[in-house]
Amino acid sequence: MPDLLLFSDTESSPALRHEVPVLIGDPFLYAEVDGRTTILTGALDRDRIVAARPDAAIIDFADVGFYELLRGGQSRDQIFLELVSRAVAQIGVRAAIVDPEFPVAVADRLRADGVQLTPDHEAVALRRRVKSPAELAGIRRAQKAAEAGMAAAAAVLRDAVPEGDKLVRNGAPLTAEDVRAALREACAAAGAPAPREVIVASVWQGFGHDPGSGPLPADLPIQIDLWPRDEASGCWADMTRTFVVGDVSAPVRAQEALVSKAFTKAREAVRPGVTGRELHALTCDIFEAAGHRTQRTGPGDDPNEGFQFSLGHGVGLAIHEDPGLGQLGRSPLVAGDVIAVEPGLWEREIGGVRYEDLLLVTEDGCEVLTQYPYDLTP
Repeated sequence: MPDLLLFSDTESSPALRHEVPVLIGDPFLYAEVDGRTTILTGALDRDRIVAARPDAAIIDFADVGFYELLRGGQSRDQIFLELVSRAVAQIGVRAAIVDPEFPVAVADRLRADGVQLTPDHEAVALRRRVKSPAELAGIRRAQKAAEAGMAAAAAVLRDAVPEGDKLVRNGAPLTAEDVRAALREACAAAGAPAPREVIVASVWQGFGHDPGSGPLPADLPIQIDLWPRDEASGCWADMTRTFVVGDVSAPVRAQEALVSKAFTKAREAVRPGVTGRELHALTCDIFEAAGHRTQRTGPGDDPNEGFQFSLGHGVGLAIHEDPGLGQLGRSPLVAGDVIAVEPGLWEREIGGVRYEDLLLVTEDGCEVLTQYPYDLTP
């Protein structure tokens, strides 16, 4: 196994949070050399890091001359680079793989010292594909919060009534902002806050990653896509449901039937060894046979119409992580992966239906982590 260097904090680096599963806001150095782990850190974080990784050797900033450098009048950034340089030399690192997000300034200094650094996304990502028990517990908690958020959103929609082409609640137009506020409050109360940009979208607004804003339509699909993060573990969940308040038209019912078919077929095909590209192709087969364009065929005159996105992605310490489930998803699934599967269709006149569940890949298939109905009626 090649030597590994990571330098970041565990809030912004999923790779480092996996190796040191505790929230550390200041950057520190993590090294694995010949199978031995060494961590460079300061007194403020030392005890928490030791508790999280009792197997690791610790180098304190003071051990590599922090106070000497402090008296020398250098800047904070210069001192950090010197401490890392000295620690890497003490550990004996000559060549290592790094996360592609490894800081450029640190990489430049270490390369100037003669250390060979090789960015390797696949090797670093593979280390956390199989979720630890603590990570999986955090994902499950986040998913429960997602379900609470979705239930709160559905409750707001249930209180609305169609008036013309709009939804009205308590005498005022119901907006995407109203629904988003209710679902975020429910997620936060469950211990997994959801970001401000979670999606409440319709044909009127909010295609793709646009979170949506303004009034919501009657008789047309409203997609709700939310991804709360468990505060204790830093792990995410991700789920989508589609609702219609009012009359469900025949075209919407046809979309629902196709998406449900693709959703079921993809879920049944999930197992170790299958690739995300194969799962995406299976979904494209179903949609293309019904006359819809897909990412595989490319769009028509409307770049959004049909199934113009991947089938999903891995979920864990990052909301979008390996393995990919699109045309570029060539990495086989492994037992322990957690993936979000989210087929959907979009048509210019009515918008779209999309569903998304979290699946845990098991030795012989998958476990569905999402427990929430698929009814279009909220």
